[in-house]
Amino acid sequence: MEAVFVCQRCGACCLGQGGIVVGLAEQERICAFLGLSLVEFLETYAVERRGKVEIAVNDMNQCVFFGPSGCLIHPAKPDVCRAWPFFRGNLMDRDSWKMAQDACPGLIRTASFKEFSRLGLRYLQCRKLVHVGRDEANALIVRDIEVSFMSGNGEEE
Repeated sequence: MEAVFVCQRCGACCLGQGGIVVGLAEQERICAFLGLSLVEFLETYAVERRGKVEIAVNDMNQCVFFGPSGCLIHPAKPDVCRAWPFFRGNLMDRDSWKMAQDACPGLIRTASFKEFSRLGLRYLQCRKLVHVGRDEANALIVRDIEVSFMSGNGEEE
C-alpha cells in the first residue's frame, strides 16, 4: 500500500482549540503570504499560550484561517497543518491513530498502523517537517520514533 492518507479538504482538522503552535519561521512565512508585518499578524491572528504562539480560533472554534473553500493560507500554512495526520501521538499510539481515523475521512481505513507510521515518518522527513526545538510544535518532534523504525523496532501489526 502506498497511500495511508488522502486529504478530503473537509476542514475537520481545522476545528477545536488544539493549539496550532507556530514558530518564528512559520509566522514569517504566513506574514509574507498575507502581506502583514509580524506585529499585525500577532495582534490579529495569534494568541500566546504557555509561552508559545498559536493560531487563534474564531467564535465557532475553527481556525481563523479556515474559510468556506478551505484553508485561506494553504500555500503558507503552519508545519503542523502540513503534517496532519502524521502527528507524534498518531504515529506512536494505536489508540490515537484510531481516534484520528474516526475524526478524519481522509485516513485510509485498510492501512495498518505500522504502515501508517512508516509512511507518515517518511512523509515528515521528505518534507522537512521533523521538529526538534522546544519552541516548536511538539506534535512534530519524532526523532525517537525515527530511531525506533530505523532500528527495526517499529510497532508490529
